[in-house]
Amino acid sequence: MHPTIQAVTERIRARSQDSRAKYLARIDEAKGKGVKRGHLSCGNLAHGFAACSPDEKAALAGSVVPNLGIVSAYNDMLSAHQPFKDYPETIRDAVAGQATAQFAGGVPAMCDGVTQGQTGMELSLFSRDVIAMATAVSLSHDMFDAALMLGVCDKIVPGLLIGALSFGHLPTVFVPAGPMPSGLPNAEKSRIRQLYAEGKVGRKELLEAEAASYHAAGTCTFYGTANSNQMLMEVMGLHMPGSAFVNPGTPLRAALTAAAAIRVAGATALGNDYRPIGEIVDEKAIVNAIVGLVATGGSTNHTIHLIAVAAAAGVKIDWADFAEISGVTPLLCRIYPNGQADVNHFQAAGGFGFLVRELLQAGLLHRDVKTLVGDDLGAYAQEPYLAGDQLKWRDAPAQSLDRDVLRPVSDPFAPEGGIHVLGGNLGQSVIKVSAVKPAHRVIEAPAMVFTSQQDVQKAFKDGKLHRYVIVVVKGQGPRANGMPELHQLTPALGVLLDLGYKVALVTDGRMSGASGKVPAAIHLSPEAVADGPIARIRDGDIIRLDTETDQLTLMVDAAALAARDLARPDISGNASGCGRELFAAFRAQASGAHQGAASFGWEGIV
Repeated sequence: MHPTIQAVTERIRARSQDSRAKYLARIDEAKGKGVKRGHLSCGNLAHGFAACSPDEKAALAGSVVPNLGIVSAYNDMLSAHQPFKDYPETIRDAVAGQATAQFAGGVPAMCDGVTQGQTGMELSLFSRDVIAMATAVSLSHDMFDAALMLGVCDKIVPGLLIGALSFGHLPTVFVPAGPMPSGLPNAEKSRIRQLYAEGKVGRKELLEAEAASYHAAGTCTFYGTANSNQMLMEVMGLHMPGSAFVNPGTPLRAALTAAAAIRVAGATALGNDYRPIGEIVDEKAIVNAIVGLVATGGSTNHTIHLIAVAAAAGVKIDWADFAEISGVTPLLCRIYPNGQADVNHFQAAGGFGFLVRELLQAGLLHRDVKTLVGDDLGAYAQEPYLAGDQLKWRDAPAQSLDRDVLRPVSDPFAPEGGIHVLGGNLGQSVIKVSAVKPAHRVIEAPAMVFTSQQDVQKAFKDGKLHRYVIVVVKGQGPRANGMPELHQLTPALGVLLDLGYKVALVTDGRMSGASGKVPAAIHLSPEAVADGPIARIRDGDIIRLDTETDQLTLMVDAAALAARDLARPDISGNASGCGRELFAAFRAQASGAHQGAASFGWEGIV
């Protein structure tokens, strides 16, 4: 192992010793003996299988055959989740004769792409916690010996994972749907967006370009949070190997879904290969996830989500762990917005199997981990294929087939990962630099302070931002308004960069994996409504954003800054409408972004 990766892992293990031990004790207590439904009363069980077929009732009345619980984020509005419609039947057919399977429950699946810049985006982050709770409700009938999680996007996979970890004694497999085929090239999509921001094309042209980009069933093909989710499930050993980026509606996709059901049915406590998810997701798996994230230039949203996921398994991580791992992990991928290729190109170039083999050989990933399929992460350095109608695996390509998309550790795109953590007198923040050109990685400029992205867009249209400027958007944190994503700012700020201005963003909000070429110090903690220093920034203050020293500094004398009144943002307009009133308790008790922005209150863990 690379000494830094090993040292960070040991530090996390020591930090988590008590909380992890308590979590594992809960798993052991919940395991029980025999089928999980065995402890139910006859009335309980009769309710549980009332709608089943006679054969299923006979199997469930016995004490030999495992029962699988299916939790799904299916809906037919969102392209990524539409393919899940027929998965339950595929799963039942796959395990017929060796297990039964029941649809345990559905979880909500909202799309940041639909809610970008809209009021509904203020529910987005906390939908993760709702999904986690809905997953727990789905599994709470205690009828199940294993579980299958059907989800892909943004908050959905982290929510499913947190919920599954609350039932950590159950073997659990995550079953993806795969990316849609490639559409309009990303460079062209970005060009049209910027032309629209400049007023040079109209809404008709913009909609045509967007519809050509997002055009079919499957996950959006850029490397934002959704596809970063799939990478994480692979590197943590919770997928069938190589299943993340296989297109929907293909024979290989169907075969992988069936194989996932068969594998998890064979991993229950009833057999000899018990693999509960709570034992798979340990300190090493979390470190592997961070390595995978920074090596691929993945979504910054996971600097929030992984902290919450780890806490759900009794593991304590922090942003310093991300920073230290990123400092020794080379950037091996260029996938939009860090390049022009999409995840289909990444898959064709060698895909996840090539990536895992490179990182394993460099000692950057823990090989000796428990996964769904074995005790060696090397299984994920393979790729699936069909030999006739039989699913098999083979070694991933020995060489990258496109070095503009995927490279070996010996010749990376950059010597360190794409995510930095910035310190300084404004608090802690995260910045994704993998798509930021070196010339834009240090900027010192006057601040312009805003309290909404709409005000930023208006200032841009009025020409007020056409200069060297650091745009500060405060009042966007978890406790203020649910931490909506500010992705709509990217085209406007990108235009300013292209015009030759030095420009950056500083915010206590989110920008996700789509932040692109604009230097953006995000997730600034503490946030403005928690009296963070961002509330003391004034128009004209000089701010220095320096990713070489990893410092974000407000160039104001400390005594003068402390003497300033806190200009807290007015958040009264974010309290109701579009369901926001139902999330008041989430906002009130949310932890900071650096603590996972969670509403669960894991005492002593985050």
